[in-house]
Amino acid sequence: MGRIAQIQAREILDSRGIPTIEADVYTEHGVMGRASVPSGISLGKYEAKEVRDQDMGRHFGKGVIKCINTINKIISEELQGIWVFEQNIIDASLIELDGTKDKSNLGANTTLAVSLAAAKAAANSANQSLYRYLGGVNGNTLPLPLINVFSGGIHANNGLDFQDFMIVPNGASSFSDAIKMGIEVFENARQIIEAEKINNSLSTQGSILPHLQTNEEAIDFLLKAIEKAGYKPGEDISIAIDAAANFFYRPEEKKYALRHQKSAFSQDEYLAYWQKLIDKYPIISAEDILSEDDWEYWVKATHSFGDKTQLVGDDLFVTNTERILYGLSLGAANSVVIKPNQIGTLTETINAIELAQHNSMNCIVSHRIGETEDSFIVDLAVGLNVGQIKLGAPSRGETNFKFNQLIRLEEQLGKGARFWGTGR
Repeated sequence: MGRIAQIQAREILDSRGIPTIEADVYTEHGVMGRASVPSGISLGKYEAKEVRDQDMGRHFGKGVIKCINTINKIISEELQGIWVFEQNIIDASLIELDGTKDKSNLGANTTLAVSLAAAKAAANSANQSLYRYLGGVNGNTLPLPLINVFSGGIHANNGLDFQDFMIVPNGASSFSDAIKMGIEVFENARQIIEAEKINNSLSTQGSILPHLQTNEEAIDFLLKAIEKAGYKPGEDISIAIDAAANFFYRPEEKKYALRHQKSAFSQDEYLAYWQKLIDKYPIISAEDILSEDDWEYWVKATHSFGDKTQLVGDDLFVTNTERILYGLSLGAANSVVIKPNQIGTLTETINAIELAQHNSMNCIVSHRIGETEDSFIVDLAVGLNVGQIKLGAPSRGETNFKFNQLIRLEEQLGKGARFWGTGR
């Protein structure tokens, strides 16, 4: 057992070379837990706020020295003496200390670094694996990975409106088999794009940025890559799309403006467009296909094709129980993306997962565009039996570090492991 003795934070770099926070929580017995937080670029306006220095003479204003000082001088003293196992009390203290609904005082990046580090310190103090500490004896589910292959939207300057085009190895027999299948398709996709002499590069999350003209063209290339790798589309490997519709929605007109269309879609025309995509292609997951405020059409979409594919709210729900509850009351979407830095504490993240699970909504734990080598979300997914995970493309160190941790946990769990793929 142990009480919190000290918290020490520092400014480190995320995968893009942008500053972020790393925090160490020490107990009175010298046990330490360390956590670092990621940062997004595609941000929902209802996310908890991250705080940065805004000093344009340093890191273009993106430094986090103020957050570091807050942790070292204020939060460390505030939490000193609390049992490290009292996660609810730790997080409640952070929320109270911030004093705002959206964490805009201390910053969700500040509170989350401390919250996750405390959980790691507790797991280490109990001499337990993090996933086991978070989920208990029933935490044993290896998630089905949604593997990013092509990107467009805000991540690219190509002709693709949708942000991410992913593959889902839903026919895999295990997590390690799913990763093997995903890597084979990813490499075949790259070879096909290069053989077609299509200009391309890699995004900051490692996905391919092909200069294509339409969303359908990108999906067609995915299907070719799946077949070239020796798999059957829709049976062995399916498609997942993250549309990130906020970036092409025109709220003043209530229209969705896709680049390859001569005129913007009305909401009804846009839903009809999605209905055609889902009828034509093996799309089993469609994320943020509508704006974060377009509740009426989220409900219509869920009624129209929610029985055929999982309709996933990311910017819609932002890992926030209030917004998830509202969506449940309306019947809007049937699945939730889970990103701890959208809400700012571990307790609130777990509450969001449990609320969704208790209401038969699928959950997808997700990385952010500016990642670190911290693999906390991997243990979170396994420990809380989340079922699905998004970590990016298998061509970046911070992504493969997390894939490798899942492979280790699969080995560690042995026969006790469950896989959320075909056999679920």
